[in-house]
Amino acid sequence: MPPDLSMHRIDTFVNVPALPKLKNFYRMLTFISCAKTMAARCALNVPAVSEPRFAGEALRTALELSQYPAAELESLLRVNAKIAAENRLRYHDFCSEDNRPMPAIGAYTGVVFKRIAPADFTTDDFLFAQEHLRITSFLYGLLRPLDGIRPYRLEGDVRLAANGGITMFDYWKPLLTDVFIDDIRRQGGVLVNLASSEMKDLFDWKRVESQVRVVTPDFQVWKDGRLKTVVVYAKMCRGEMTRYLLKNRIDSPDGLRAFEWEGFAFDEERSTPDRWLFTMG
Repeated sequence: MPPDLSMHRIDTFVNVPALPKLKNFYRMLTFISCAKTMAARCALNVPAVSEPRFAGEALRTALELSQYPAAELESLLRVNAKIAAENRLRYHDFCSEDNRPMPAIGAYTGVVFKRIAPADFTTDDFLFAQEHLRITSFLYGLLRPLDGIRPYRLEGDVRLAANGGITMFDYWKPLLTDVFIDDIRRQGGVLVNLASSEMKDLFDWKRVESQVRVVTPDFQVWKDGRLKTVVVYAKMCRGEMTRYLLKNRIDSPDGLRAFEWEGFAFDEERSTPDRWLFTMG
């Protein structure tokens, strides 16, 4: 029998101050993508580790993937032999008592998360993020920053027999859409979409857009007289903007207009009501 994956929920930590007034005052939810790269251990000092909403679904998927040899994972995940072997061990040890859950905001190590740089977050910063930030995951579905997760590698187009052979995108869509919409509505009905475009496929995105307002910041640079997206710059800006939102308690999309970083600034002339362009150069 696998070990119990339950963890302390954030509201069970009596010494951690709550932020009851912020729920009514702040009117946005921010949404970012998970990263492919993850830490093996996390030393981030957080006020609590919470239980992912879809921990059971994640466990079932991880247990199925633990049955795959490294060679099959190499093909399934489209990775090299070294990464496949690493993830074979990750899934094999998924339920090990030594494999302690890490807060999601500290577990992912991609460019966005490096720029969020949560090491200097205060308790209030973490608690604010817990209410106002969501992170996609092909294994865990939808995460809060303090949700405890274990290292893994998974892609949205992976098809598993236990899920009826459908992709992880299609597996999660009916499970996540209503949950996501409810989360956005609870925070005021506005979503700041800082996730990569493929993450829309985890949801019935037309329903999301029909029931809440979605504001999508975009980051481009001038090159050869044209605006172009440079992926690494876009990821860095997403992380920096997420940090800016959390640290400054930005309470509405209009507060994003003041965001500036390394020459990127709001370009009102080229922006539309729901696609806000930040340009450099």
